[in-house]
Amino acid sequence: MKKIVLAGAYGNLGADIFKALLAAGYEVVAADMIQRDIGVSGNYTFRQIDVTKPETLKGLCDGADAIISTVGLTKTSATVTNYQIDLQGNVNLLNEAKAAGVKQFSYISVIKADKAPKVPMLHAKYLFEQELKKSGLTWVITRPTGYFYDIVKVFKPMVEKGSVTLLGKKPVHANVISTEDFADFLVKHLWDENQTYDIGGKETYSYEEIANLCFAAAGKEPVIKRAPAFLFDVLAFVNKLKKNGKEAILRFSKWTLTEEMVGSTVHGDMSFAEYIKESFTK
Repeated sequence: MKKIVLAGAYGNLGADIFKALLAAGYEVVAADMIQRDIGVSGNYTFRQIDVTKPETLKGLCDGADAIISTVGLTKTSATVTNYQIDLQGNVNLLNEAKAAGVKQFSYISVIKADKAPKVPMLHAKYLFEQELKKSGLTWVITRPTGYFYDIVKVFKPMVEKGSVTLLGKKPVHANVISTEDFADFLVKHLWDENQTYDIGGKETYSYEEIANLCFAAAGKEPVIKRAPAFLFDVLAFVNKLKKNGKEAILRFSKWTLTEEMVGSTVHGDMSFAEYIKESFTK
């Protein structure tokens, strides 16, 4: 039985990867800052870590065959940055994996991470991709377009308030993927050699189409407004001056709402349209 270290095992994505690994028969070292009840059972151990503190990683990868990292800062923080978590935190994991003789490293990035040097949430991931590629380990980099729950989390509050505001004048598209389907793909391709996958789900929609699906699921008439994208630059600059940690989220939000986010690798059977319907009936 092969042993897999899963860093970020108790996040939204990590939990589904955790379940997929156990279902595939792997022994899992579930590493995270906190442990929570996600309904798993099987051959696993919990290891409390803080990727910004290398001393908490000592021995984490001993005897492991591979490591998977979902580590990344996805929320507002006034105390840490994406460069401290997404870059240096993953470098710390990489160094520990190398010291333990682990041969395989699977990293979850974001589509087009190499195209956005002014967006910290993407640029930090791209910089780590480069560190991983020159590490000497065999690697797999998966770059998802986005996840079902993230998009609904953005659109649902706007729909409930009565209107959705999109950025810019041109339509942009995304084929987001469910975390369950993404986890299935990741585990199936865990042992690939030096591959990068831009991955999305089976359905591609424009953000206007997604907004209309959300309004229909809520039983409301669609009200869609458009705002100039530069407003997010202004907001990002103001919040940078305030040093409240919101700048990175704003720059990432602008990027995802104004760029084509369609993965060339399509995987999974779950329907985003059906997920939207279910989300508004809960």
